[in-house]
Amino acid sequence: MTATTLTATDGVATITLDRPDNRNALSTALVDSLGDHLTAAVADTAVRVIVLTNTSHVFCAGADLSGADDAPPRYSLVDIFELLLGSPKPVVGRIAGHCMGGGVGLAAACDISVITEDAKVGFTEVRIGVAPAMISVVCLPKMRRADAMELFLSGERIAAARAVEVGLLNRVVAADDLDDAVDGVVGNLLAGGPSALTAAKRLVNEVPAMDRTDAFVATERLSAELFASDEAAEGMAAFREKRTARWVP
Repeated sequence: MTATTLTATDGVATITLDRPDNRNALSTALVDSLGDHLTAAVADTAVRVIVLTNTSHVFCAGADLSGADDAPPRYSLVDIFELLLGSPKPVVGRIAGHCMGGGVGLAAACDISVITEDAKVGFTEVRIGVAPAMISVVCLPKMRRADAMELFLSGERIAAARAVEVGLLNRVVAADDLDDAVDGVVGNLLAGGPSALTAAKRLVNEVPAMDRTDAFVATERLSAELFASDEAAEGMAAFREKRTARWVP
């Protein structure tokens, strides 16, 4: 059974976690399959945006506690987070159901995530005697310290709206509205220049950790490079001529 699937059309690659029998837990098979599909989507020059979603009512239940994994992994969970964070293409989380533990990390590692209002989210690791260690790297930059401390320590399963409130995810919608909401996000992303989107993602990920002087030097250089690019010339021409830029599928 394939643990994840990959489809691509009109510049959008959709990767679907597809092990509902195991609540899309992070088994070796699922992590390896996800790693392969993320790598393929990033390498595909026709792909502009990546969407990560799921079948059934659970996005990802976190670590696989079934004890069934016996094959040596080709990807670690850290590799998956690096692929999501380092992707030059925007990654949109279409979170159609509950996410716990490592599943919260997957959702938070997406650049923009939309979740259904009936879903529950939780850092449940402490309830089984461990801690949300690796996922803290992708979750903590998005959260207030007070919220992170409470949720990490309590292991409480919170409503999707609360997960948005604390900054883990971007938007909560009714289940019937999920496709329209994600389509709207993807449409906005496809309207942006490919190189510009890559640069914008880098700014959000890198500038906060920089010394202010270094940040101004780096961003001044980046701005000059972008304004001098063929992509910027096309974007400005499209604006002046009141037409759609050529990069829009």
